[in-house]
Amino acid sequence: MGKWGAGKTSMRSIIFHNNVARRTRDLGPTIGIESSDVQFLGNLSLNLWDCGGQDKFFNNYLTTQSHHVFKNVEVLIYVFDVISAELDKDIHYYQSCLESILTYSPNAKVFCLIHKMDLIQEDRRGQVFAEHQKELQVRSEPIQIQAFQTSIWDETLYAAWARIIHCLIPNIIALQTNLDNFCKICGADEVVLFERTTFLVVANAATIHHPDVHRFEKISNIIKQFNLSAREQSHSKSMVIKGSSFTAFIDVLTRNTCVMIIISDPGITPAATQMNIAAARTHFEKLETMHKNV
Repeated sequence: MGKWGAGKTSMRSIIFHNNVARRTRDLGPTIGIESSDVQFLGNLSLNLWDCGGQDKFFNNYLTTQSHHVFKNVEVLIYVFDVISAELDKDIHYYQSCLESILTYSPNAKVFCLIHKMDLIQEDRRGQVFAEHQKELQVRSEPIQIQAFQTSIWDETLYAAWARIIHCLIPNIIALQTNLDNFCKICGADEVVLFERTTFLVVANAATIHHPDVHRFEKISNIIKQFNLSAREQSHSKSMVIKGSSFTAFIDVLTRNTCVMIIISDPGITPAATQMNIAAARTHFEKLETMHKNV
């Protein structure tokens, strides 16, 4: 949810429909509620509602349609346009939505996306986001929220949506535990598990510290573009990148996931890593059957 023009439909089309940022300008405004079922990790069905943000629609959501809109909600994602001239009105609608959430879906998780951060001068983004986040946390009480700064032009969009989806994966602890073990078996510096359609990060395991906390989302963006190119050209889904001090393996792990493995130990051969990937496929396929619908 969020005001019209905040960027809700654009981000949905990038994450779930393989659109690219430059093509989102062609998208028209959302009329009423656009509902879509999105498959994630195979058996996890996300029923996603994109709610038009014009005043007349908000008035309906909060009155005659409130039970229909806010009942059985698992997650509320509210998108704020960071350069909006009507921030007070935006927050009023947001707080009214929270009241309805408390009434109809009190256990729902709430995420606030401070969007279009690319329009803020780079050296001011941290301060602007911190100010918005602080105000929203106060305005959201007693609900605990998570806030993210986002833009369709960089990795922040993937970072936010990965965290959102992460809370909906029923067996995430089992996935994480098994990925930790897989990382050790491979002798890898790091292993990253991606959902195959969206390329959102599902889980990661590491044996070394990396200073760039946004590297997964940057990788998501790069690999997604590679995947689109490979799909168009009917190339293989696997890729090996050799650096001066490491080798990165990107390959399909299961029907619904891809894996990236970073190896710096020169004693571990590419053939051994590829054998480990092949051996792990059946095991991780079984883990995916533990999902439920959302």
